[in-house]
Order: sequence, then C-alpha cells, then structure tokens
Amino acid sequence: MQLSAPLISEAEIRLARPPKSVRAADFVSRLQVMQTVLGAEHFAVLRLSGQGLPTARKFRLALHNWAQDVDRKADQLLGAYDAAMLTHLEASMLPLIWEGAGGNQFAVAGAELFTARLPAGVLPWSGIAFPVRLGAQGNGYVVFIGNFIAPSGDLTVDLHMQSCQILIDMLAADEKKLTPAEALSEREIACLQMAGDGCISEVIAEKMGLSVHTVNAYLGTATTKLDAVNRIQAIAKAIRLGYIT
Repeated sequence: MQLSAPLISEAEIRLARPPKSVRAADFVSRLQVMQTVLGAEHFAVLRLSGQGLPTARKFRLALHNWAQDVDRKADQLLGAYDAAMLTHLEASMLPLIWEGAGGNQFAVAGAELFTARLPAGVLPWSGIAFPVRLGAQGNGYVVFIGNFIAPSGDLTVDLHMQSCQILIDMLAADEKKLTPAEALSEREIACLQMAGDGCISEVIAEKMGLSVHTVNAYLGTATTKLDAVNRIQAIAKAIRLGYIT
C-alpha cells in the first residue's frame, strides 16, 4: 500500500491560516523540532517558483539552518535532484529519500511503503524530502539531511503533515504581506485598471477628466498602498488582490 497526500484545496488553506502574523523564527523553531525528532542535522525549505513549461520552473531555497557553505549545499542538492524532484512533485506525494555516499550513510528503516527513493551515493549526506502541493502557488519540499535518518512509517506520515502545514502557513504569511494596510480608493483603482490596460497617464487623464498630475498622484498613492516598488509591480499586485482584472 502506498500513502499519498491529496492536493490541498484553497478553502483548506484559508481555514488553516494562522490567526496572527508568523515570523521566520517561528518557522525555524517548528522545523528544528521536526529535525530533532527525525534525527537529522539540518533542514531546508524549497519553494517552487515560475509557471508554465518545466524549464521556467525552479526551486529556490526559502529557509534553512545551514550554518555555512549555504550556496554550495543548495547547489549540491538541486544539482543532484532538481529535475527528479520537480517531476516527482507533479506525479506523487510520497516523500523522497536518498542515501548519501560513504560509510554509515543511510536513510529510512521501516518506512519503505511510505516513501520513494532517489539514486544513492550522489550527495555526501542522506536525506528525506516531503513534497507539498497547495495549488497554483506554495508548492515545494521540506527537506531534512544528515548522516543517519531512520523514521518509522508513522513518523514519516506525521512529519509529512507538519511539512504541509508549514508551507501552508508560509503561503498565508506571503499573502498577508501583499494585503495593503489601506484600501484603494475608486479613482486609484480606476487609474490602475487603465494603466494595466496599457493606457499612459495622458490618456487616463483625458478619459477621467483629470489632470496628468492628478492621475500620476493617484497611481503613486496606489503604488505606496500596495507596497510596490513601481507602477508595473503595483498593477501586478492589484490584479493578484482582485482590485483590477
């Protein structure tokens, strides 16, 4: 029997959102507890960015507790298993495990029914990667590495559920950052909508019966409220938040 976790719906994500803001330190604390229970030495959270063709998608290191050689370790991990992890994420929710090179480097004892294996001996450390699929965004892996990783089947299932919850909370925290502190006014929304449709300030001013200076002022305050760095990013965030189409 194989265990697979279902794709989590957007409704479930909303219900699972934390009632208050979550800091990075909170995620680190939770991951460190999981790391200790598992007997691992380090953790890393990989989040998938990009959409469309597989060549446009890649994992980025969102969180870790690697004390040193961070870029090298990330390059090692992704260089070895990036393509396999991407393919697996689209097809299966079984945790991935691998054995490291050298003596006494092995992973998993008693959890074979609940995992899938990657090629052994490619990396200097063993590891287990819990896949998480949340829909269009928030997909990725929670990874634990070490010299000796041997979870039972029950522990594997439990840690997988905790991994899903961590990425749910990280996604919710991201969306909370995108929510403007102050709602956009009707004219700010109208200016953003026309800007998003490709209209320049002069055209927007003519259509709305305003001066170009006033239109730019509305677009400027909307950009500030959306915590965007420029007009293009403000339009993108306004679309994401449902202000404009």
